[in-house]
Amino acid sequence: MSALLTIGEVARRAGIRASAIRYYEEAGLLPEPERVGGKRRYDEEVLRRLALIWGAKRAGFTLGEIRTLVHGFPAETGAAERWRTLASEKLGEVDEAIARLRSTRDLLQEALRCECGSLDECARLLSEP
Repeated sequence: MSALLTIGEVARRAGIRASAIRYYEEAGLLPEPERVGGKRRYDEEVLRRLALIWGAKRAGFTLGEIRTLVHGFPAETGAAERWRTLASEKLGEVDEAIARLRSTRDLLQEALRCECGSLDECARLLSEP
C-alpha cells in the first residue's frame, strides 16, 4: 500500500497550488480526502484525477462540464461515451468561437489597410456589413 500524501506533496507533484486542490474539492471534482490529525491526506489516485481535470480544462471544458464528466452520468456509463457526449457539444461551441475569431481577424486586417482621414470615417466603414 502506498503512503498517503500531504496536500503540499500532491500540489508539488501535480504542478499546481494547494489552493487549487482545495477549490477542486469544494467544486466536487475531487473526493473529500482522508484526514489524519485534522490534515488532508491523499491517495495517489488524486494525481490521476488532477491530470484528468487539467486535460479537460486544456480541451476547453468548464469546471461544471468537468463535474458532469465525472459525476453527471450513470455509473455504468463508460469513459468513451462520456467523452463523446461532452466533446460533441463542445465542438459546436469551438466552431462558433473560431467563426467569431475569423471575423475579428478579417476586421483587424481591414484596419491595417485603413487610409481613413478621421475616426468618424472609420466608424462608417467598420459598421458596413
